[in-house]
Amino acid sequence: MGIEEEPRRRTGGRSAAVLAAVRAAVEELIAERGSDRVTIPLIAERAGINPTSIYRRWGDVSTVISEVATFRLDPDRPLPDTGDFRQDLSEWAWELAVHFAKPESAALLRAGAARAGDGDSDCTSKRRIEAAVLVDRASSAGRPSLTVDQVINHVVAPITYRAIFTPGALRPDIIQDLLADIDWSTTVVVQHV
Repeated sequence: MGIEEEPRRRTGGRSAAVLAAVRAAVEELIAERGSDRVTIPLIAERAGINPTSIYRRWGDVSTVISEVATFRLDPDRPLPDTGDFRQDLSEWAWELAVHFAKPESAALLRAGAARAGDGDSDCTSKRRIEAAVLVDRASSAGRPSLTVDQVINHVVAPITYRAIFTPGALRPDIIQDLLADIDWSTTVVVQHV
C-alpha cells in the first residue's frame, strides 16, 4: 500500500502570477493592436494561460480591459487627508492627471471607455467612490465640500475627457485651472446624525 499524499493547496501565488500576466498581456496587445482588435484568446496566448481562466474570472474582453485600465491607479492607495477639502481635492485631482497623462494609462482608459457600454465604467465607479470618501470626510468634520456629482462633473470628467480625446492637453497643471473654475460658493456642509 502506497503513502497517500495530501492534495496540494494553492497559496495564492499562482493567482497573483496569472493576474500579472493577464494585465501585462492586455497592456501589450492594446499598445500593439488597439483595443478593438484585442480578444480573450489573444490575451490568453500572450499570458500563457487557458482562455477559460479569463472567461471564468472576467467574463468578456470589455471587463478585462476595464479592470486593467483602472488597476494602474491602485484602489487601495491612501487618499489625501490634509484636513482641508479643497487641498485634498487638488492633490487627488493632481494624482489622477499625472496618472492619465502617461501614454499607457491614457491608452488603457480610451480602451476601457470604448468598451464600457451603458452605465458607469469600472474607472468611473472607482473615481466616484474616491470622491465620496473625500466629500464624506469633509462633511463628517463639518467642513464645507462639494457634492460627489460636482466633483465628478468639474474635476474628474474634464481630466478623463482630456485623457481620452486630447491627451496632449492633459497637463497636471490643468488642475489649478479646473479648481479655479468651480463656484466655491456652492459648497455644502452635510450634517451627519
